[in-house]
Amino acid sequence: MQHILEVHQLKKYFASQKAVDDVSFTIEQGAIFGMLGPNGAGKTTLLRMITGIFFPDSGTIIFEGKKFDPLHDITRIGYMPEERGLYKKMKIGEQALYLARLKGLSKAEAMKKIKFWFQRLEMESWWNKKVQDLSKGMSQKLQFVTTVLHEPSLVILDEPFSGLDPVNANLIKDEIFRLAKNGCTIIFSTHRMEQVEEICDHIILINKGNKILDGSVKNVKQEFKENVFQVGFEKKPGDIPGNNIFEITGEKDQSVLLKIHEGFKPHDVLQYLLGLNHEIISFNEILPSLNDIFIKLVEGTPLARAFHTAPTSAN
Repeated sequence: MQHILEVHQLKKYFASQKAVDDVSFTIEQGAIFGMLGPNGAGKTTLLRMITGIFFPDSGTIIFEGKKFDPLHDITRIGYMPEERGLYKKMKIGEQALYLARLKGLSKAEAMKKIKFWFQRLEMESWWNKKVQDLSKGMSQKLQFVTTVLHEPSLVILDEPFSGLDPVNANLIKDEIFRLAKNGCTIIFSTHRMEQVEEICDHIILINKGNKILDGSVKNVKQEFKENVFQVGFEKKPGDIPGNNIFEITGEKDQSVLLKIHEGFKPHDVLQYLLGLNHEIISFNEILPSLNDIFIKLVEGTPLARAFHTAPTSAN
């Protein structure tokens, strides 16, 4: 599949401090790509380089097959930053129109697309309201619309669900899936692991400015699995004798969680349990959550990272 974005060995220093340190990754067209990391890990700095707000100190960004040129390529990108950029005293309809024109749309095109999105996200009655009169969640919906209405090929969403109630969060989530299905590529930056697990195809994990994990959600979970299984029984099994094949790590109703010891396979567990005359109705492997993997990889590091000193020659 074609790569819409290639990032090669990006570095960014502020004075003598590292913000992003030699980060590389690729994103396929139409993917929903999760960029994860604790607060202060370097995610926002990385996104600002991808959008041309910051220039990297070294490294290369390839966008749609050629070297990224912020002046010409920025209209192909939609960026919804974590720090929202709306004009509080401006009417919502006028603001959406103004931002659409900045992205190169004619007035007629802009009005058509704004009406489409306002209707789709149930915002039609908002046209003459001012941003300062909106709740945080309503502002979030407006920011999303102004990010995507010019139909960019790459959409970058930094904490897009912040302030949204569950109904509107699901509404935006459905639109993210629809955009990706239609060929738009999404970069979804967050520290909320459960959202990433539900939405993303592929993830990278950034910590202290470095990439420490890169892969599909499915492969990452397989890589960090710990041989844990849940076994369901026809009736409560009672005490299961100790053995060298597995250990019981939890029990609930008519099921147990167990961890298989190294050197043994799932069929060894089944054979052992069936030999005890237990009637087994389910046997499922339990894969770790992204949150468990995240904690394991960054354990012992502060959530608000301290900068690491960069070489003075890079200043």
